[in-house]
Amino acid sequence: MTKATVAVIGAGAIGRAHVETIGRSNICTLAAIAEPVAAGKAYAESLGVRWFAEPRDLLDGVKPDVAIIATPNATHRELAIACIERGIVPLVEKPVASTLADAAAIATASERAGVPVLVGHHRRHNPIIRRARAIITEGALGRLTNASVLYTFYKPADYFEMAWRREPGGGPVLINLIHEIDLIRHLCGEIASVQAVASHAVRGFAVEDSAAVLLRLVNGALVTLNLSDTAVAPWSWDLASGESANYPPQPAAVQTHFISGTEGSLALPTLDFWRYKSTKSWFAPIARESLDIERGDPYRAQLDHLVRVARGEELPLITARDGMLTLQATMAVHKAAKTGQIVRPDQETES
Repeated sequence: MTKATVAVIGAGAIGRAHVETIGRSNICTLAAIAEPVAAGKAYAESLGVRWFAEPRDLLDGVKPDVAIIATPNATHRELAIACIERGIVPLVEKPVASTLADAAAIATASERAGVPVLVGHHRRHNPIIRRARAIITEGALGRLTNASVLYTFYKPADYFEMAWRREPGGGPVLINLIHEIDLIRHLCGEIASVQAVASHAVRGFAVEDSAAVLLRLVNGALVTLNLSDTAVAPWSWDLASGESANYPPQPAAVQTHFISGTEGSLALPTLDFWRYKSTKSWFAPIARESLDIERGDPYRAQLDHLVRVARGEELPLITARDGMLTLQATMAVHKAAKTGQIVRPDQETES
């Protein structure tokens, strides 16, 4: 089968990571890069692919099978719709947009045109997450009761040399916690309400550096999320899962997600499954089973999935509408922390 052609729009750090992933795929090939700055042109030339300053010129001149949009969030709407209008299936990096109105516009355009739009919540493609979802869906945990998530790590001082990272919207809630919000939705169910508190006490920037969040799910389960990007700790999916070579491997099995139900519990990313084998009682012995872990590159799996969706072989794992719901719930965290109120994501229509 002929390899699919992929255009990458945006050649920053995320865009270049996608380019590297394309190089590892055996079902697609890099066709062109759109990036307005001179460094982007030099990068494209170093790879021997066509370069465009203007994304629409790329889309019209190359007519790729799929496109990856890795540009600033505020540009996602116009670029995604440009792809949709040309029948090109795009993967839009998370978050799907910078506002809920833009996210809704992308989702509506996709649905009306019948052109799928995928969102880059890559963790859904990790084989550990696929296994966890299957375990939960099959009912091995029984009825879900609660979950706890730790997302604590340390960002060095030079990370904040970019001014936008010190301002509201540039902090770990929208950049990092959005991954956890999406995983909770994917594994445990939809979010009915959000409560949160946030702090910027350590660095003193306008943006938060820590947050504590309580979610009530539609199914009645409760979820706590503990977040900080100023904590010296290994308890984050990025450090513990080993899915990215950007982070050093941990010396021991570190757990970050704890999902409990009436029949058993599951810890991630280790896939430790806890349950009673006889009497269900805290007075009885409880058994731990360490399930086999399949390792895999979620970015590669995401890319291959994008190609198969464009070929009509699969349905999107996460659509623009689905990505909008994750953004909606993440923005509700900010609102809940600011107002001290319980926020219902399904009632939030604007950012």
